[in-house]
Amino acid sequence: MGIVPQKKYFKISEVSSLTGLETHVLRFWEGEFSAIRPKRTESGQRMYRRKDIDVIFEIKRLLHNERYTIEGAKKMICARGKESEGPQGATRDVLKEIMAELRVIRALV
Repeated sequence: MGIVPQKKYFKISEVSSLTGLETHVLRFWEGEFSAIRPKRTESGQRMYRRKDIDVIFEIKRLLHNERYTIEGAKKMICARGKESEGPQGATRDVLKEIMAELRVIRALV
């Protein structure tokens, strides 16, 4: 896994460069894996978050290194999501996002 720059959103071309995956593969995986949910701009452009990029790296590892099928990788991603999303996991993720946004606002002032 390469170093992911410190920014909030990434265009599909940036994610492609970071992950070494073609853009059509990223679009396909978006349809296959519910854990990848890029935001959309008003013009419809995909904007991936760090969380999406982490999931993409994990899917790539499962498919390319561990040789899982797409169905097997879906099950692994879903199982890991449920482990981390316990009652406090979802709240922790929201708080992390709020803290990151507050740091950006503080830097602007």
